[in-house]
Amino acid sequence: MKGIVFTEFLELVEDKFGIETVEQIISDSDLESKGVYTAVETYKFTEMVSLLTNLSNLTKISPNDLLKVYGLHFFDVLVQNYGNILKNYKTPLELLESIDAHIHVAVRKLYPDAELPYFEVAKTSDNTLTMTYHSSRAMYAFAHGLMEKTFEHYNQKATINYQLLKEDGTIVKFQIVKE
Repeated sequence: MKGIVFTEFLELVEDKFGIETVEQIISDSDLESKGVYTAVETYKFTEMVSLLTNLSNLTKISPNDLLKVYGLHFFDVLVQNYGNILKNYKTPLELLESIDAHIHVAVRKLYPDAELPYFEVAKTSDNTLTMTYHSSRAMYAFAHGLMEKTFEHYNQKATINYQLLKEDGTIVKFQIVKE
């Protein structure tokens, strides 16, 4: 998992819960990196699981709720660093439709070793999109947060519902209806 995911996660934890919480979850975790991350390096996903689990235990907030908030936060990071890509899309549905065909292609150019989820996308009407998320990492709540923030970025609203197609969260169907 790319280091930017770790650095931004720890920044979010510091902003929301304080530096003491960051230090606590790092010390409670068995991290090969010792909790020292750079944005461009790659780290084991198990480290994120450990940090997230320890944050959840400390705050009593479910891992999925934390991941969704992190997705909301991470969208802003993407806008700051790669906002020029977003200018290619006029609507949030257009952007979401292009995740695998364009966005993830651009990410892979920057980070060839990035392990990204993939989406099966079906546009069922001008206002409705179905996206089926596939990832062994089961971070669908993170994706949900990114989707919500996409609509906010375009000053539009949507109802986003999801259904676990595999109970472990590795395959999840999102139904997105623009309001």
